[in-house]
Amino acid sequence: MTVTKNNLTVKEISASEIAALVKGELAGNGGSLVSGFSGIKEAKKDELTFLANPKYESLLSETQAGVILVPRQTVCPGKTVIRVDNPSLCFTEMVKHFLKDAPDYRPQGIHPTAVIGAKARLAADAAVGPHAIIENGAVIGKGSVIHAQCYVGHDAHLGEHCLLYPQVVVREKVFLGDRVIVHSGTVIGSDGYGYVPVDGRHMKIPQIGTVHIENDVEIGANVTIDRARFDKTIIGEGTKIDNLVQIAHNVVIGKHCLVIAQSGIAGSTRLGNHVILAAQSGLVGHIEIGDGAVVAAQSGVTHSINPGDQVFGSPAHPIKDAYRTQAHVQRLDKYVDMIKDLKKRVEKLEK
Repeated sequence: MTVTKNNLTVKEISASEIAALVKGELAGNGGSLVSGFSGIKEAKKDELTFLANPKYESLLSETQAGVILVPRQTVCPGKTVIRVDNPSLCFTEMVKHFLKDAPDYRPQGIHPTAVIGAKARLAADAAVGPHAIIENGAVIGKGSVIHAQCYVGHDAHLGEHCLLYPQVVVREKVFLGDRVIVHSGTVIGSDGYGYVPVDGRHMKIPQIGTVHIENDVEIGANVTIDRARFDKTIIGEGTKIDNLVQIAHNVVIGKHCLVIAQSGIAGSTRLGNHVILAAQSGLVGHIEIGDGAVVAAQSGVTHSINPGDQVFGSPAHPIKDAYRTQAHVQRLDKYVDMIKDLKKRVEKLEK
């Protein structure tokens, strides 16, 4: 069913319909209608929200949301809730349900202002927006979409169903697999930062490698991924990179990693699979981060990390040791007073 809200036609759906779609257990008013979605703090009575983390359970009594997706064990008298195994995933599916009829802003076909090299190869259903440039030798796969003002260099390759948002640069000979999403302002394949001192000057070292992005990778806005000096800089399948991340030449990132905003990875460092780099992490070059390792926010990593380890601090240490050290640092004033008192007692005893 649709309703008019703020002069717009929007979809309206009941709690019982949502429960059926997400295969959840309904508690409360199955006739409650919602026509939008929001976070648990901001949600209004005509919106759907969710609770994923039990530590925010106190917000359930405060939220104005009409319907709430919650974990199976959650009890919330007086609210209309739908108990599911994974509230975050179910909320995501419902957002997709709401948006499936939303306007499609992607370009259709080839815009007349796009510049396409005579030797570029585009799938018949690829779309290219205004003022985009695709150089000779580039290959654009089936269903891929290139928005306005993007640049795809000579002999670059985009697989099937890739999506480049406006003003993305994919330099020459860079390879993108299937279903890769790249957000605005990102540059893939810029030269690695390599110089050699000669007679007091810095001579540039040619960077003749490339970048290889595997399937289902998503890259945020204003990310820079340098091409290898030789061979490849590699981003593994399913890895998700946040905004403002710097990845240097010859870095290898494994599968399904998370690299969060403002992190930086120096040259030739290797990350295993399922690694998490929290915001503003910094990694020196030529080290290895094992599978499943976690680097906490604002950590500076100067040595290799074993699989599954969690580290924090600058320089980074095992997270429990780092937290203990930080707790002691916060008590330094008390320790200083204690030392002064002990010094006075020792001096008194010596006299």
